Amino acid sequence: MSAPSLLTLKDKLRHEQLITYGMNIYSGSCMPVETAGHHGLDFVFIDTEHTALGVDGQLEKMLLAARVAGVDALVRVSGTIEAEIRTSLELGATGVIIPQVHNAEQMRAIIRMSKFPGMGRRGGDSSVRSARFAAAGFDWQAYTESENARTVIVPMAESHEFFDDIDAILDVPGIDAVHFGPADYSLSRNLPVDYRMRHPEVRARLEELLEKCHARSIKVMVPCAPADLEQARELVALGCDMLIMGSDLYWLNQAAQHAAQVRATLAQS
Repeated sequence: MSAPSLLTLKDKLRHEQLITYGMNIYSGSCMPVETAGHHGLDFVFIDTEHTALGVDGQLEKMLLAARVAGVDALVRVSGTIEAEIRTSLELGATGVIIPQVHNAEQMRAIIRMSKFPGMGRRGGDSSVRSARFAAAGFDWQAYTESENARTVIVPMAESHEFFDDIDAILDVPGIDAVHFGPADYSLSRNLPVDYRMRHPEVRARLEELLEKCHARSIKVMVPCAPADLEQARELVALGCDMLIMGSDLYWLNQAAQHAAQVRATLAQS
């Protein structure tokens, strides 16, 4: 078991050669969040887009669990929705992941919603966790500047429209990383879905994203599926910076499959 790192995810993303590792959380449970932290993962990716979890009290508990376990928490919101972005950050998320980003205008709106002036127009309230609930010594200027520096913004490249406008999107100031979504990209082009990203067009889009992001000191996040050493080595060799090593549901399925195989083997003996 690894001790929690003293570096924040934002700190790690500033290191050119450092690879970070995380996992998706679909269950809405605090336990896999804490487990990820106890094993030294760099971040958890809490999903509110494809789950029953919302930006609500249960998310708050999960973010507190991440804090207890010393792991950074990124929240995938359900879309370009100002209240979800702002509230996720106010509840204490390290950053937000925004799905289905298609153009630079949308990207500018995301930065406007997630950053305070002079980077954006995020609405503020001092009675929130990110402001330490206006504890003694609270100062608005110090708070807004520290939040602009702290928060991690990750748009998703998961459609052919993103790549149609890729240079303009990536030129918007404030992007820390881009998450490549091979499944939705493939669906947008009516291609077979393959998380190994072996289809020539999908692999070409990933390589294009890597080249253009790295030219701007932006990291690239990808799913590592299957979540094994061979696939991780392949993605690192390509230049990927942030690897998602499965999810709580993925590993639960692996355990259930193993149990079913044991049962079948014993039944035949």
